[in-house]
Amino acid sequence: MHGPLNLKVVIWSLGLFGALSFVVCVLYGLLVPEALNMKQLLAIVLPGFKWLSLGSFLLGLAESFLYGVYAGLVYVPLYNTLHRRWASG
Repeated sequence: MHGPLNLKVVIWSLGLFGALSFVVCVLYGLLVPEALNMKQLLAIVLPGFKWLSLGSFLLGLAESFLYGVYAGLVYVPLYNTLHRRWASG
């Protein structure tokens, strides 16, 4: 049986996952025709992001990382609380 999750490991994992996913989306957007890319979605989901300048890329990268961190900060305490409550019984 698994134990409680380590907050630091999970927030770094999800933060890096978000940042890597953002980079993949940008690379995809540079390689495929405009009708098939995710420029509009990125602009909607990431406040201040505009296609594509260095400053905007860095902003999107930071926001994507922070979305992952936020997910970890919410998920881990919930998981650990429920794990303590239900895993032993």
